[in-house]
Amino acid sequence: MDVFEKVKGNKGPLGQYAKEADGYFVFPKLEGEINPRMMFRGKEVLAWSLNNYLGLANHPEVRETDAKAAAEWGLGYPMGARAMSGQTRQHEILEEQLAEFEQKESCYLLNYGYQGMVSVIDSILDRKDVVVYDSEAHACIIDGLRLHIGKRFVFPHNDMENLEKQLNRAVKIAEAAGGGVLVITEGVFGMSGDLGKLKEIVELKKKYPFRFMVDDAHGFGTMGATGAGTGEHLGVQDGIDLYFGTFAKSMALIGGFIAGTKEVITFLKYNMRSQIFAKSLPMPCVIGAMKRLELLRTKPELKQQLWTIVDALQSGLKAKGFNLGNTESPVTPVFLNGTTPEATNVVFDLRENFGVFCSVVVYPVVPKDVIMLRLIPTAVHTLEDVEYTIHAFSQIVDKLKNKEYNRDTLPVV
Repeated sequence: MDVFEKVKGNKGPLGQYAKEADGYFVFPKLEGEINPRMMFRGKEVLAWSLNNYLGLANHPEVRETDAKAAAEWGLGYPMGARAMSGQTRQHEILEEQLAEFEQKESCYLLNYGYQGMVSVIDSILDRKDVVVYDSEAHACIIDGLRLHIGKRFVFPHNDMENLEKQLNRAVKIAEAAGGGVLVITEGVFGMSGDLGKLKEIVELKKKYPFRFMVDDAHGFGTMGATGAGTGEHLGVQDGIDLYFGTFAKSMALIGGFIAGTKEVITFLKYNMRSQIFAKSLPMPCVIGAMKRLELLRTKPELKQQLWTIVDALQSGLKAKGFNLGNTESPVTPVFLNGTTPEATNVVFDLRENFGVFCSVVVYPVVPKDVIMLRLIPTAVHTLEDVEYTIHAFSQIVDKLKNKEYNRDTLPVV
């Protein structure tokens, strides 16, 4: 059979809806300046789906720095992988600044957060090691674990009792094989917005010999007194052995980093295939990240404004009876009861008639007959935006209860 023949009959869980959903529910185009108000299919919408927590994407100092860096260095410099010809002093300075900010000895830049996490897992583990991870870990963690040829065990989301059971198994297997144990979880879970049980996991290090890695993509810049992340927020940053952050959320940029002890970071620098065999992070991204980190450190009002919006949005929705799950972060999921066809009609109504653009999540990511609308507040949203959105949501939930979205087909888009 031709390897391409399978795509005719099995287009994948998302691809099967491509004809009806492409360009609207999947691969939608938000156009214009990166702001809460953007254009979607010729209409202005209030956007709640932008990874721009601190509003840095269009911050005037950021835009000026990005433009100057691009003019001075171009988009190609440095030319080559860092291990060969892509190393610069600016890359090293940014790493030093990030390590200090995260209270770690050392740090290494990553071209992309997703690719970086995959490669960290692939590099740090060998066949003798055992990994234990949260069931709701991000896809980049899961894909990294697919490369691990040793044992791996999963514990139900934030279930510490089950984690102990998995650790008992993992430690015995690792000791017999002459390997070690790595536990992986997230600081902020990007879909549900709840926090990983970092404090409880760090406490378990007193009973079990393991190392601890945290993916804090949504916590970096948003959590903690200084914005250093969920570890700082929970008071256990020193108990995290490997801290992973991305520039894609609070920094509104491309790239990421991994921070830990100097010895381990040096090992990763010389063994991460995704960095050794890939082009260095372009200079405008490095210079731009320095400026963003500077603003993150020196302008606490950015994070304060973010949380003003978060608190107003979440408390306002809860006051209207909406179920936000267990979120303790800016990530704001709104859970409704309804089928997948109803979900598409809800989203269509929100976008076309209320001018509100947010992401929708349905089965199998959430249980059947559950609709999750996911809102990402930012520091550049306003209280008026919040008030209007709560009003719109109140109207669509009434329609949902009255079965006005109860159709068996997707809306015509």
